[in-house]
This record gives sequence, C-alpha cells and structure tokens, in this order.
Amino acid sequence: MDSRTKRRLTEAELDALVRRAVGAGVTAATELTDGYANAVWRLKLDDGREAVLKLSPPPDLEQLSYERNLLRMEATAIGLASAAGVPVAGLLRAGYDDPVLGGDYLLLAALDGVSWNDVKPDGHAALRRELGGHLARFNAVTGEVFGYPHAGITGATWREAFLAMVAALLGDTERYPAPLPLPAEQIMAVFEAAAPVLDEVTTPRLVHFDVWAGNVFLDLRGTPRIQAIIDHERAFWGDPLAEFVTPTIFGELAEDDPLLAGYREVTPLELTPAAHIRLDLYRAYLYLILLIENGPRQYPEDEYAGIRDLATASLTGVLDRLARAVG
Repeated sequence: MDSRTKRRLTEAELDALVRRAVGAGVTAATELTDGYANAVWRLKLDDGREAVLKLSPPPDLEQLSYERNLLRMEATAIGLASAAGVPVAGLLRAGYDDPVLGGDYLLLAALDGVSWNDVKPDGHAALRRELGGHLARFNAVTGEVFGYPHAGITGATWREAFLAMVAALLGDTERYPAPLPLPAEQIMAVFEAAAPVLDEVTTPRLVHFDVWAGNVFLDLRGTPRIQAIIDHERAFWGDPLAEFVTPTIFGELAEDDPLLAGYREVTPLELTPAAHIRLDLYRAYLYLILLIENGPRQYPEDEYAGIRDLATASLTGVLDRLARAVG
C-alpha cells in the first residue's frame, strides 16, 4: 500500500547505497509494494546475489512513538529468532543513520518462496500447525526489560510497560488525530481497569506481533512448508499470548485452531479466563495501531477505508467486552 512513510530512491541512489553496504552494485531493482510502512526493493546484485533492501522513512517525518528505530528492532529480532531455530531471511547488513541518505536500512537475503497471502496451497491446517511451532520458538527468547527498548517505551513489569505502550499510542493522537470510537481518556480507562491480569506475565519474551499471511513465506516445492517469517519490525518484549492476535486478526482464537496445537507441541499454553482478557487487551491495542498509524502514513482512502471500518468495529466490540469483564 502506498504511504507517506515510503521513500523514493533513484536507481543511482539504490546502487550507491548497496555499494556502501556490501560492496556490490545493483543491476536490477523492483519495488515491493505489499508493505505498509518502510520502502522495500528486491534487488539483483552484480555479484550474482539477490537481496531485499528495507529503508526507513525520511528522518524528518514524525512517526508514532513506538515506531522509533523500527529497523533496529527488526535486526535484533532477526538475529535472536535465527538463533532460536525460527526460519527468517538472512541479514546481510544493517546500516544505521546512513551518512548520505539519513535513516536506517536493512539488506536481507532474498527469498525464493511465495507470500502466503498470494496463494492458497493444500495442507492449510498443517502449515498453520507448523507456524504455531515456529511462533512458540520465537516466544521462547527472553529479554531483560518489557516493552520497546529501541523506542524508549519500557517498564519493569509487563503491566507497567503495556500501559505505557497504550498511553504512548493514544498520546500520538494529539499530533495525529484519529477517528476513535471513544475519547482517548475513556479508552485508556478501559485498559487500566483490565490491567491487573497482566501481572501473570513475569518474564519478557520476544513477540513478533505482525504474523499475518503476508509476512509468512512458503516453499511450495513438494509438500508446502514455511520458508521464513519476515517483517519483525513491530516486535516487542512482552506476553507470548499477544502473538495470537495478528494470525486471527478481526476474529477469535479457537481451541481447535491448528496454530494453537502446533504451539502446544513446543510449550504448554492454557487459555484461562484471565488469558482471554489479556488477548482482548492485545486485540484492542492492535486495532488502535491500525486506526492511529494512518496519521503519519496517509494511506490512499480507497485502499484504507475497509481496514479502518473493520478496525473501528472490532475495537468497539473488544472495548465493550473488556468493560463487561472487569465491571
């Protein structure tokens, strides 16, 4: 989707950046437009390699609070996920505060699979079960602090960090007004009333928080399998339960979901009444992101309207359910 956060580079600028990064020139470049925030190109290099370049938004564009240093979080998450046995695209180079263009970039090894969002392969349940196992291994990675360290939004406890994350997001509406179903202070009050259930989470764990079909690449040679999970930029340190929100976006997590079965093959997970409240808190947070991020990004209205309507209706429903659960 087109977005004001996506930078446009000439072929000469792309070539110069990649030469600074890995010492190889660019022979062909194709912009990949499926993403929502960073500009992304698939490149052919003159040393025979194929790569994907991700470039952060212009340094002078004021983004949402949690979006500071997104690509630095992604680089961190890629390294940790790979070490944990999660399939990811290999990181060739991470560059921060590039002296010529400004901002950050990542150069990744190109994948030869296909986005799950573009195909409907056989074995959907088996793939979803496989994905659940990968997410459990991703969430097994532990950290030292909750929240978004690269953005400076953290807390000593998960309750403190998560409420800070929500407060920062709602605070962004002062710069970028958003059409929310309730005033920001009323929404914050719902989160605060339900927040005691977050005290069950005592260890910061790595959460991708953007595992929708477009961020899962498949290898369809032979029996379909997952080749890689991509786009780790929205990752944070928190509650593994939050990982189930994007794979079930605008829906619910069912006990018979193969995703849950695959996850439990790696680690135990019980969906208690308190866990369902936590899931609703994370759903509400995601729907807020979808509504508020349009401020700095300025999506085309005809492409964004459907997402905005779904997010508004879903947020309204989840806030009502949370209010009933703690009322």
